[in-house]
Amino acid sequence: MMGEQKSEPQLFNYAVNLEKRVRANHPLRQVKAVIDFSFVREEVARCYGRNGNESVPPEVILKMMFLLFFDDIKSERELMEVIGERLDYLWFLDYGLDEKVPDHSVLSKARVRWGRDVFESLFVRTVAQCVEAGLVDGSKLHVDASLIDANASKESVTKGPAQLIEALKRAYSATESKLEETSTPQSYQAVNDRMMSQSDPDAACVRKGSGESRPRYHHHRVVDDAGGVITAVETTPGSIAENKKLMTLIDQHEKNTRCSVQTVVADHKYGTNENYVACQAREITTHMGEATRNTANTGRKEGIFGDEAFTYDPVQNIYRCPAWPDP
Repeated sequence: MMGEQKSEPQLFNYAVNLEKRVRANHPLRQVKAVIDFSFVREEVARCYGRNGNESVPPEVILKMMFLLFFDDIKSERELMEVIGERLDYLWFLDYGLDEKVPDHSVLSKARVRWGRDVFESLFVRTVAQCVEAGLVDGSKLHVDASLIDANASKESVTKGPAQLIEALKRAYSATESKLEETSTPQSYQAVNDRMMSQSDPDAACVRKGSGESRPRYHHHRVVDDAGGVITAVETTPGSIAENKKLMTLIDQHEKNTRCSVQTVVADHKYGTNENYVACQAREITTHMGEATRNTANTGRKEGIFGDEAFTYDPVQNIYRCPAWPDP
């Protein structure tokens, strides 16, 4: 006999075991088994008083922030809306079925309260653990940057003379400094001289490929070759060129990993004379394209070796440049 589903809601059900509802090979099980998020309590203890209402536990806040990026959820508001629908999220957060999910403002307030130094400390601590586990070699780096759309529409952009935009940025900076949830850093640096996003003054209006110009950020990062671990990061307005942050990222990598860089790999945007000279001065081997090359012209240039000129060494699994001296 064909069964019928009964849609009447159950008012009371205490027989649900979230531990059994989350499959054994769920990725969050591996994360929860390896990472002890409780270490954040010591890092942020100075940010809380001894009286007043109890906050959401710091380890729960950090787990929520982790979920935000782990599943590429678009916003904190959306995260809070879906937590109650996801049994795996409730299990990961050690929440019960009837436990109240906090408001999304809990995350933004925590970021402001904890401050940048705390998050940098958490990042450095994570990188150090990767070094101890042998996941980071530190000697060979891959450097790149990505343009990320700011959470601001094109319609929010105001255009005008440089003096007007500069005055507007000062006014917005002063207003934001009065807000509890401001995210504008103290080292704020004005960029675009003739345009500004009213909803996100920190972002710069730049193009991405053949698309339209809109407010964007540049996310610069270093990836260690050994295990693909990100060891250094920096976010700037989109107008800050990639090549301007190469040496800063190398310095941050060496500080975080305590390993000296031997080789840097990057695309042609990083291949400026300034970067070549700086790397050579520190005896760093570079594998970067030539910044001045014409990307539209793929033909062979004078003084540039073609692919056929390189010989393969199967013993060392490398290609030898004709200009490189024989061993």
